[in-house]
Amino acid sequence: MSLIAKSKSKTDSSEFVQVPVGMHLARCYRIVDLGTQAKNTQYGLKHQRTIMISFEVHGDGPDGQPMVTSRGDPMSISQDYNLTLNEKSVLSGHLEGWRGTKFTEAERDGGFDIKKILGVWAMINVTSSTSKKSGKVYHNIDGLMPVPKMIKDAGLPSGFNALGYFSMEDEKPDMETFNTLSQYHQDKIKESPEWAVIARPNLYKPNSKDLGMKDDMNDDIPF
Repeated sequence: MSLIAKSKSKTDSSEFVQVPVGMHLARCYRIVDLGTQAKNTQYGLKHQRTIMISFEVHGDGPDGQPMVTSRGDPMSISQDYNLTLNEKSVLSGHLEGWRGTKFTEAERDGGFDIKKILGVWAMINVTSSTSKKSGKVYHNIDGLMPVPKMIKDAGLPSGFNALGYFSMEDEKPDMETFNTLSQYHQDKIKESPEWAVIARPNLYKPNSKDLGMKDDMNDDIPF
Protein backbone atom coordinates (compact mmCIF):
# COMPACT_ATOMS: atom_id res chain seq x y z
CA MET A 1 0.00 0.00 0.00
CA SER A 2 1.30 3.45 -0.92
CA LEU A 3 2.10 6.44 1.27
CA ILE A 4 -0.45 9.12 0.57
CA ALA A 5 -0.03 12.84 1.22
CA LYS A 6 -3.37 14.42 1.96
CA SER A 7 -5.22 18.29 2.79
CA LYS A 8 21.80 5.36 1.45
CA SER A 9 20.95 3.00 -1.50
CA LYS A 10 24.48 1.74 -2.12
CA THR A 11 26.47 1.89 1.11
CA ASP A 12 29.13 4.58 1.09
CA SER A 13 31.72 4.28 3.80
CA SER A 14 33.60 7.39 2.65
CA GLU A 15 33.52 10.64 4.60
CA PHE A 16 30.23 12.41 4.04
CA VAL A 17 30.46 15.61 1.99
CA GLN A 18 27.42 17.87 1.63
CA VAL A 19 25.99 18.66 -1.80
CA PRO A 20 27.14 22.18 -2.82
CA VAL A 21 24.75 25.10 -2.61
CA GLY A 22 23.05 25.82 -5.94
CA MET A 23 20.63 24.40 -8.50
CA HIS A 24 21.36 20.79 -9.51
CA LEU A 25 19.97 18.04 -11.69
CA ALA A 26 18.84 15.21 -9.43
CA ARG A 27 16.86 11.98 -9.38
CA CYS A 28 14.57 10.83 -6.60
CA TYR A 29 15.83 7.37 -5.71
CA ARG A 30 14.41 6.65 -2.27
CA ILE A 31 11.31 7.44 -0.22
CA VAL A 32 11.20 6.41 3.43
CA ASP A 33 8.30 6.45 5.86
CA LEU A 34 9.73 7.69 9.17
CA GLY A 35 6.42 7.19 10.95
CA THR A 36 4.87 9.64 13.39
CA GLN A 37 7.55 11.79 14.98
CA ALA A 38 7.43 14.23 17.90
CA LYS A 39 8.49 17.72 16.84
CA ASN A 40 8.97 20.96 18.72
CA THR A 41 7.11 23.71 16.88
CA GLN A 42 6.27 27.32 17.64
CA TYR A 43 2.94 25.98 18.89
CA GLY A 44 4.53 23.41 21.19
CA LEU A 45 5.15 19.69 20.84
CA LYS A 46 3.35 18.08 17.91
CA HIS A 47 3.26 14.54 16.55
CA GLN A 48 3.39 14.46 12.75
CA ARG A 49 3.67 11.71 10.16
CA THR A 50 7.01 12.24 8.45
CA ILE A 51 8.74 11.01 5.31
CA MET A 52 12.29 11.34 4.01
CA ILE A 53 12.92 11.84 0.29
CA SER A 54 16.44 11.19 -1.07
CA PHE A 55 17.98 12.45 -4.30
CA GLU A 56 21.15 11.49 -6.15
CA VAL A 57 22.80 14.54 -7.70
CA HIS A 58 24.36 14.63 -11.17
CA GLY A 59 26.56 17.21 -12.86
CA ASP A 60 29.46 19.46 -11.91
CA GLY A 61 29.84 21.57 -8.78
CA PRO A 62 30.87 25.25 -8.49
CA ASP A 63 34.51 24.20 -8.92
CA GLY A 64 33.74 22.57 -12.27
CA GLN A 65 34.41 19.08 -10.89
CA PRO A 66 31.83 16.24 -10.93
CA MET A 67 29.74 16.09 -7.75
CA VAL A 68 30.80 12.64 -6.62
CA THR A 69 31.99 11.00 -3.42
CA SER A 70 35.57 9.84 -2.91
CA ARG A 71 34.42 6.51 -4.36
CA GLY A 72 33.18 8.17 -7.53
CA ASP A 73 29.48 7.69 -6.73
CA PRO A 74 26.97 10.53 -7.25
CA MET A 75 26.49 12.68 -4.14
CA SER A 76 23.13 12.48 -2.42
CA ILE A 77 20.92 14.68 -0.29
CA SER A 78 17.80 13.89 1.74
CA GLN A 79 14.99 16.04 3.07
CA ASP A 80 12.37 15.31 5.74
CA TYR A 81 8.78 16.40 5.13
CA ASN A 82 5.54 16.30 7.06
CA LEU A 83 3.21 14.03 5.11
CA THR A 84 0.49 16.54 4.35
CA LEU A 85 -0.85 18.37 1.30
CA ASN A 86 -1.97 21.38 3.31
CA GLU A 87 -1.39 24.29 0.96
CA LYS A 88 0.99 25.90 3.46
CA SER A 89 3.10 22.77 3.93
CA VAL A 90 6.66 22.51 2.60
CA LEU A 91 5.85 19.21 0.87
CA SER A 92 2.94 20.76 -1.01
CA GLY A 93 5.04 23.73 -2.13
CA HIS A 94 7.92 21.55 -3.28
CA LEU A 95 5.68 19.13 -5.17
CA GLU A 96 3.86 21.98 -6.89
CA GLY A 97 7.15 23.55 -7.93
CA TRP A 98 8.33 20.20 -9.25
CA ARG A 99 5.09 19.48 -11.12
CA GLY A 100 4.98 23.00 -12.49
CA THR A 101 1.33 23.28 -11.51
CA LYS A 102 -0.68 23.68 -8.33
CA PHE A 103 -2.82 20.95 -6.82
CA THR A 104 -6.54 21.38 -7.26
CA GLU A 105 -8.79 21.23 -4.23
CA ALA A 106 -10.04 17.85 -5.47
CA GLU A 107 -6.46 16.55 -5.59
CA ARG A 108 -5.73 17.87 -2.10
CA ASP A 109 -8.88 16.25 -0.72
CA GLY A 110 -8.38 12.98 -2.59
CA GLY A 111 -4.70 12.75 -1.74
CA PHE A 112 -1.47 12.29 -3.67
CA ASP A 113 0.37 8.97 -3.91
CA ILE A 114 3.91 9.98 -2.94
CA LYS A 115 5.35 6.91 -4.67
CA LYS A 116 4.69 8.61 -8.01
CA ILE A 117 7.83 10.74 -7.61
CA LEU A 118 10.15 7.73 -7.21
CA GLY A 119 12.64 7.64 -10.09
CA VAL A 120 11.55 11.06 -11.39
CA TRP A 121 14.16 13.69 -12.29
CA ALA A 122 14.06 17.25 -10.94
CA MET A 123 16.08 20.39 -10.51
CA ILE A 124 16.76 20.84 -6.81
CA ASN A 125 17.72 24.13 -5.18
CA VAL A 126 20.18 23.50 -2.33
CA THR A 127 20.69 26.22 0.29
CA SER A 128 22.59 26.36 3.57
CA SER A 129 21.46 27.12 7.11
CA THR A 130 23.32 27.38 10.41
CA SER A 131 22.10 25.77 13.63
CA LYS A 132 21.63 28.35 16.39
CA LYS A 133 22.49 25.73 19.01
CA SER A 134 25.56 24.02 17.55
CA GLY A 135 26.69 26.48 14.89
CA LYS A 136 26.85 23.59 12.43
CA VAL A 137 26.09 24.37 8.79
CA TYR A 138 23.47 22.21 7.08
CA HIS A 139 22.61 22.02 3.38
CA ASN A 140 18.92 21.61 2.66
CA ILE A 141 16.58 21.32 -0.32
CA ASP A 142 14.84 24.69 -0.52
CA GLY A 143 12.85 24.10 -3.69
CA LEU A 144 12.18 21.79 -6.61
CA MET A 145 11.54 22.50 -10.28
CA PRO A 146 10.85 20.38 -13.37
CA VAL A 147 13.83 19.55 -15.57
CA PRO A 148 14.05 22.05 -18.49
CA LYS A 149 13.23 20.67 -21.93
CA MET A 150 16.73 21.57 -23.17
CA ILE A 151 18.31 19.25 -20.60
CA LYS A 152 15.82 16.48 -21.35
CA ASP A 153 16.48 16.77 -25.09
CA ALA A 154 20.23 16.55 -24.49
CA GLY A 155 19.64 13.27 -22.66
CA LEU A 156 19.40 12.54 -18.95
CA PRO A 157 22.21 10.53 -17.33
CA SER A 158 21.68 6.97 -16.20
CA GLY A 159 20.38 6.59 -12.66
CA PHE A 160 22.93 5.20 -10.23
CA ASN A 161 21.09 4.00 -7.15
CA ALA A 162 18.49 1.25 -7.09
CA LEU A 163 15.06 2.69 -6.35
CA GLY A 164 13.97 2.16 -2.74
CA TYR A 165 10.58 2.58 -1.09
CA PHE A 166 9.88 1.84 2.56
CA SER A 167 6.35 2.33 3.83
CA MET A 168 4.90 1.05 7.07
CA GLU A 169 1.51 1.20 5.34
CA ASP A 170 2.59 -1.77 3.19
CA GLU A 171 1.50 -5.20 4.31
CA LYS A 172 5.14 -6.26 3.98
CA PRO A 173 7.43 -3.21 4.30
CA ASP A 174 10.59 -3.37 2.18
CA MET A 175 13.22 -4.26 4.77
CA GLU A 176 15.93 -4.26 2.10
CA THR A 177 15.39 -0.52 1.71
CA PHE A 178 15.16 -0.15 5.49
CA ASN A 179 18.58 -1.79 5.84
CA THR A 180 20.17 0.83 3.55
CA LEU A 181 19.37 3.53 6.11
CA SER A 182 21.79 4.87 8.68
CA GLN A 183 21.51 3.55 12.22
CA TYR A 184 20.18 6.95 13.24
CA HIS A 185 17.23 6.73 10.85
CA GLN A 186 16.55 3.08 11.65
CA ASP A 187 16.36 3.94 15.35
CA LYS A 188 14.15 6.94 14.59
CA ILE A 189 11.70 4.73 12.71
CA LYS A 190 11.69 2.16 15.50
CA GLU A 191 10.56 4.85 17.94
CA SER A 192 7.39 5.48 15.93
CA PRO A 193 3.99 3.97 16.82
CA GLU A 194 3.73 2.60 13.27
CA TRP A 195 6.81 0.44 13.89
CA ALA A 196 5.21 -0.93 17.04
CA VAL A 197 2.36 -2.23 14.87
CA ILE A 198 4.86 -3.99 12.59
CA ALA A 199 6.67 -5.51 15.55
CA ARG A 200 3.36 -6.58 17.13
CA PRO A 201 0.98 -7.19 14.19
CA ASN A 202 -1.92 -8.11 16.49
CA LEU A 203 -2.17 -4.46 17.54
CA TYR A 204 -4.76 -2.24 15.89
CA LYS A 205 -3.49 -0.65 12.66
CA PRO A 206 -5.11 2.63 11.56
CA ASN A 207 -6.91 2.52 8.23
CA SER A 208 -4.42 3.90 5.70
CA LYS A 209 -7.34 5.22 3.64
CA ASP A 210 -7.47 8.01 6.20
CA LEU A 211 -4.32 9.34 4.50
CA GLY A 212 -6.08 9.67 1.12
CA MET A 213 -6.48 7.94 -2.21
CA LYS A 214 -4.47 7.76 -5.42
CA ASP A 215 -5.17 10.24 -8.19
CA ASP A 216 -4.23 10.09 -11.87
CA MET A 217 -2.30 13.17 -12.97
CA ASN A 218 -2.00 15.05 -16.25
CA ASP A 219 0.48 13.39 -18.63
CA ASP A 220 2.17 16.77 -19.24
CA ILE A 221 3.52 16.95 -15.69
CA PRO A 222 6.30 14.68 -14.38
CA PHE A 223 4.06 12.86 -11.87
